[in-house]
Amino acid sequence: MAITLVIRLSSLGDVAILIPTLYSVASKNPDDKFLLVTKKPLQPLFFNKPDNLDIFPVLTKGKHKGFWGLIRTIRELNHAVNTLGIKNIKIADLHAVIRSFAVDCFFRLKGAKVAVINKNREAKKKLVRRQNKKLAPLQTSFHRYQEVFKKLGYDTRLNFNGFYPKENKKNSIWIGIAPFAKHLGKIYPLEQMEEVVRILNNRPATKIFLFGEKAECALLEEWTTKYKHVESVAGLMPFPDELSLINRLDVMLSMDSANMHLASLVNTPVVSVWGATHPYAGFYGYNQKPGNAAQIDLPCRPCSVFGNKSCWRGDYACLAGISPRVIADKVNELADKRL
Repeated sequence: MAITLVIRLSSLGDVAILIPTLYSVASKNPDDKFLLVTKKPLQPLFFNKPDNLDIFPVLTKGKHKGFWGLIRTIRELNHAVNTLGIKNIKIADLHAVIRSFAVDCFFRLKGAKVAVINKNREAKKKLVRRQNKKLAPLQTSFHRYQEVFKKLGYDTRLNFNGFYPKENKKNSIWIGIAPFAKHLGKIYPLEQMEEVVRILNNRPATKIFLFGEKAECALLEEWTTKYKHVESVAGLMPFPDELSLINRLDVMLSMDSANMHLASLVNTPVVSVWGATHPYAGFYGYNQKPGNAAQIDLPCRPCSVFGNKSCWRGDYACLAGISPRVIADKVNELADKRL
C-alpha cells in the first residue's frame, strides 16, 4: 500500500489532460491512496472520481502564496500523509517548478520515491523560435504524464471512458461555440467568428450554445439577439451543469483553450482553432482527431507554446487568415456525422 502525491498546479486545460491517466491509475490500484495537489478553483473538475483519490486544494493567491505559503503547503501535506500512517510515499511531480521541487525535496528526506515530468523545454523552444524552427510534433502532455506514473511502477493503460455516458437523445443538432481564450494569440477575430456563427445559424434543425465567462456575456448576448438559433450560457451554469451540456453537444468549436479539453473529457468532437500556438507542442485535446484542427501554415508560426507572446508581425495573420467558411465546413462535417 502506498500514498502517491500528484502535483499539478497549472491552468484548467493542463490539469484536465491529466484526468484520463490519473483516474485510470487510481481505479486500478484501489489499495493505494492518491492525493492530487492542485489549485483550489480547479477542484470542481474532479467529480465521479475514484474513491481512493482525494484533492489537496492549494490557495496560490491566499494562504499558500509565496515562501511562507510554500512552507505551509509542505506542513499541511506532511500532516495529511502522517494522518494516513502510510510509510510508502510516492511523488508524481507533473509540474516541475520551484514550488513542486521543494515538496519533492522534503519528501525525499522521508524516503519517498519521486518521479518528475520531462517537459523537454529545449524542444519547445526550437518549435517556437523565430529562425530555423524545428517544426515537428513533440510528445503530448498526456504521454508525459503517463511516463511519470510508469516510473513509479504503475500500469498506465487507460480504462477512462469519460465522466459519464454520451447523451444524444434530441431532435436537433447541438453545436457549442467557445470563442475566447486566455491569451490574444489564441483568439480567432471576433468579427470573423460572428461570420461562423451566421453560417451555422442557417443550418436547419440546429441549436447553437455560446460558452464563456461573465465578463464576456455582453458580446455573446448581442449574437443571441441577431441569430435566432443561438443561445448564450456564459456565466449562467455551475460547472457540473455546463459540462453536462457539453456532453450533449454534437460538436464543440473551441480555441486552443480549456473548453477543448473539457469537451474531450466527455467524448464530444471538437473543431479547434489554432493561431500563435500549434498542436505539435503537445496540448491537443485528448482523443481528438488532428484533422479537426483549423490552422494555416506561416513561416513565423508557431511563435509561442502558450499563446502569451506578442505577435511578431503585429497582425495575428495566423488567426485572421483562417476563413470562416473553412471553420464552418469543419463543424458541419462533424455535425453531419451525428445525424
